[in-house]
Amino acid sequence: MNMLKNGIALLAIALLASACDTKTNEKTEAAADSVTLHEPAPADLNSDQSALLKTILGPAEQNPAGVVLRGIAFGDAIAKVKATETFEMFEETPDHLGYTSETAQLETIDVQYFLTPEKKVNKITIDVYLNSPEATKQLWNASKQYFSEAYSAPKEETKKITWNNKTIRVDMEDVSEGKDYGLKFQFFPADKNVLAAK
Repeated sequence: MNMLKNGIALLAIALLASACDTKTNEKTEAAADSVTLHEPAPADLNSDQSALLKTILGPAEQNPAGVVLRGIAFGDAIAKVKATETFEMFEETPDHLGYTSETAQLETIDVQYFLTPEKKVNKITIDVYLNSPEATKQLWNASKQYFSEAYSAPKEETKKITWNNKTIRVDMEDVSEGKDYGLKFQFFPADKNVLAAK
């Protein structure tokens, strides 16, 4: 009987030791399988904002005098927009066309061309979705410099800047909210006769 009690006690100790070893191995295996996350470096997170502005505006050779941006001017027909725009179309409605592009850093540029009843461009909006407040500030500064050189001194408010000249009005607004960062650009003809002339 003593031998049976000793055998049972020995078996219980062996099972207990085995159970402890299994849990230790599970913890070790789980630790080896877990991924260590590091904060991305700013260069990995954000595009070069000067280069991004050039992408937004389109190639310089597409923008001679009279062209607003991306090779398109106010009064241009819908067919010209479709032939000229290089971004991917995501929306086509009776009153506007929408195009989108994404950077390698997953920043998004959405361009919308608003149309008159005659299907001519009468307003352009660009929404730029960014990854950080730093990227927003850099694009803000690059855009402010570019448009101030192109259209004269701006009218500045807290999160909005407006440029005006004889043919165009440009609004730039910081639309960042919480963890969503970005800028909105709106281009309007300053002279309604521009649309009538085309």
